[in-house]
Amino acid sequence: MNRKLTIIIGLQAFLIVVLFWVLVFYGKDEFEAMTQQTEEEIETPNRVVTEQGMTVINISAATQQQSEITTSLLKASKHQSSVSSYGTVVSIDNLIDLRSRYLAAKADIEVLRTALTYNKSEFARLQALNQDDKNISDKVVATARSNIKADEAKIAAAESSAKSITDSMRQMWGETLTQHATNIEKSELLQNLISNQEVLIQITLPFDAAEPAQNSSIMIAPTAAPGQSIRASYLSRAPASSATIQGKTYFYHAKTKELRAGMQVNALTSTSAKVNDGVIIPNAAIIWYAGKSWVYKKTAEDKFSRIPVVTDIEIGNGWFYQGNLKANDQVVTSGAQLLLSEEFKSQITNENDD
Repeated sequence: MNRKLTIIIGLQAFLIVVLFWVLVFYGKDEFEAMTQQTEEEIETPNRVVTEQGMTVINISAATQQQSEITTSLLKASKHQSSVSSYGTVVSIDNLIDLRSRYLAAKADIEVLRTALTYNKSEFARLQALNQDDKNISDKVVATARSNIKADEAKIAAAESSAKSITDSMRQMWGETLTQHATNIEKSELLQNLISNQEVLIQITLPFDAAEPAQNSSIMIAPTAAPGQSIRASYLSRAPASSATIQGKTYFYHAKTKELRAGMQVNALTSTSAKVNDGVIIPNAAIIWYAGKSWVYKKTAEDKFSRIPVVTDIEIGNGWFYQGNLKANDQVVTSGAQLLLSEEFKSQITNENDD
């Protein structure tokens, strides 16, 4: 009896195992079909479309807020083309020395002219006495006449020396600084230069750069401290060229006590009088892809398009740009990388379409 029961239990267990594998075998295909159908039903929505030849990303207002996508209005700006140049703070020791020599020559001339006036008067007196019955000998009159000629020769020599000194100044320092140096009374500029209240700077510009205008100015900074900008005012052309940089040279002066003779400076000068209109793109709006700079422009409440921009001119915390963006256009300043990822995710081929 026990043996028959054992056989029955064994047969039941065998049938259960067989039925289990039959269910597994026939249910596999249905399970895979159902899984595939579910995956196809849960597809990621495609937010990228093409409109009038442009790629447009559609992002709802709710998604924008959830993803922290924010925009900023572009501000209008003006920019004048400029070029970087170099210069040197110039020592004026030579100019001071030439001024001293010039003033000494002018003082000598004044002394000689005073003596000439006296000798001419004395000659006239002696000549009158000589003509009045020879009260004075001819020799005394001749001596007085020779004194006049000697004074005239000395004056001519002193004037020639003064002229030679002036010519040397013009050759080395130009007409404007020569005028300052040859004034008997010190000019305010020369006084400031001598007292180190101001410095003289020789700036070298490219050969094709525009001629600086009178009363114009530039921003300079020491090469060792580029962040310390100083305004320098145009003075005149510089007759001598730089020994290290080829180009056109000009003198500028700046009111500062920070610069020393011999220091090298960088300068930013205008290349033309033309002022360009454009906008300032914030640094936060720029994204980089494929070696180029781009921004996402908001074209509608829920639409964004990627636009290439040129970042050649940096201004403060942004870039000056002229192109297909205008003032009050909205560009993405937060979340641009998310838009870039969304755009290129759509280009990945969906394996379910194969």
